[in-house]
Amino acid sequence: MDEEVTGPPSRELYALLHVSPEATEEEIRRAYRQWAQVYHPDKYQDLQMKEVATQNFQRICQAYEILSDETKRQIYDIYGMEGLNSGLELGPRLSKAEEIKEELERLRRKKEQEKHLMHFRPSGTILTNLSFPHLLDGHGFVRGMAMTTEYQSQISKNNTLALNGNLAVAENSGGRAGSILLKHDISPVASAEFMVTFGLHSLAGMQTTHHLSNHATATMGLAISLQDGSFNLTNAWTRQLSDTANGNIQLVLGRESSIGVGWRKEDKKMSSSGEIKFGTSYFGASANCAWRFSSKSHGCIGGKVGSTALEFEVGGGRKISKFSTVRALYTIGIKGISWKVELHRSGQKLIIPILMSRHLNPLFAAGAFVVPTSVYLVLKKYFLKPYFLKREKQKALDNMEKTSAEVQEARKAVERAQKLLENVANRKKNKQLEVGGLVVTGAKYGNLKNTGRSEELGLDSELASQVIDVTLPLNFLVSDAGQLKLHEGVRKSGIMGFCDPCPGVPKQLHVQYTYGGRNFEVTVDDCEELSIPREAHRI
Repeated sequence: MDEEVTGPPSRELYALLHVSPEATEEEIRRAYRQWAQVYHPDKYQDLQMKEVATQNFQRICQAYEILSDETKRQIYDIYGMEGLNSGLELGPRLSKAEEIKEELERLRRKKEQEKHLMHFRPSGTILTNLSFPHLLDGHGFVRGMAMTTEYQSQISKNNTLALNGNLAVAENSGGRAGSILLKHDISPVASAEFMVTFGLHSLAGMQTTHHLSNHATATMGLAISLQDGSFNLTNAWTRQLSDTANGNIQLVLGRESSIGVGWRKEDKKMSSSGEIKFGTSYFGASANCAWRFSSKSHGCIGGKVGSTALEFEVGGGRKISKFSTVRALYTIGIKGISWKVELHRSGQKLIIPILMSRHLNPLFAAGAFVVPTSVYLVLKKYFLKPYFLKREKQKALDNMEKTSAEVQEARKAVERAQKLLENVANRKKNKQLEVGGLVVTGAKYGNLKNTGRSEELGLDSELASQVIDVTLPLNFLVSDAGQLKLHEGVRKSGIMGFCDPCPGVPKQLHVQYTYGGRNFEVTVDDCEELSIPREAHRI
């Protein structure tokens, strides 16, 4: 749920010519001719309009010059305008397109490899067990602690090294362990892992993974105890069941043999998983489901049942910053009633389970859920939400102040560019009206998510400036056949008649249109493909 505004690199020139990043040389040439007819300076007598046309004609010519040259286009696709402006030289021996592409790929891989060699990816978990029953019994509030830390690094192109250590303390006992894991990529479809664990349970083992096809993966592992010589053999198979779901089967042979079957499904709004496992001395089943209310908040529900567990869990979480998320989970089961508070920041986790009671008293269980939930809702309404709204408002104001001059200049350029498109756009619109074809009746582009909350944020006029009207340029782009397509992977701010009204903020495009006398409406993200008309958009 990263809020950072990301997108495909080096696509503005494609948006400028209104072609796909996969466009052929002929498609690029045809698009250039169409735009050149619109923006050629000789078509305009008015000096101001001639100046605007000249500026846009130069942009069109520059885009065509780069995209029509195979060498420049490949450099642009990987390095963007920075690569072209820096005079990137690939050497005189690179005369063929295949050689140029190969060299660019080599430079890109070298850059990525250097980045990996310089970067250790740390992750860790701190768990603190708290217990009110222990406190009331006079044994202290903290029941135990556990810490786990892992450092992972790409030591070469095909090898990854991971170091792991953990420490656990529970009342009067404790334990420690460490492990070293080396992963080697044998080929693009196969890898092998070698592991040594030392501490309370010393083990040595290896595991191989092989991608049997685009939809199936098999894993086999062998672990040997360095204390008593016992071994565990594991086999696992994973199969992709659909675009959003996969299933797996795991078989373990050893001191504690078991077989398990599981599944997982995830899409934009919801994720769910489940597993059933049978062992030589136990059995169990579990299921979890989480759904996203928004880009910042989510809820979850889950449960376990088996020979050693019977519990039900419900809770939710919220993103409090770019890298941090907090979660609260309420659990009731045979082990008692508890709350668990989690803080996730990048690869680090702080988990605090709080045992409220060892006994399943219905009245206490209801109170343990209702009271903390009510306190949170009151805090959210009167303290947390006003604080975050104030902070969001300040961030929005700071960003607008920082980019105001840039945005104002871009808006003026858009107004001038749209004037040049006006006559053709209106002619196309009237033609579509005559035949009952595609007519864009309204289109807005910019920070649409916060525009609807402008009154709540207290930024009525300011947030209105983060949206521009793009009805005219979209009508200009409608084809004679009554179709309109904006290509996937291309930021819409680069389209002629568009601009970026809110740099650094996620943008959307909202379009209202008519077709065949019926009304339609659709909203898409900045780099998402738009193809209209579509029956799914009908109001």
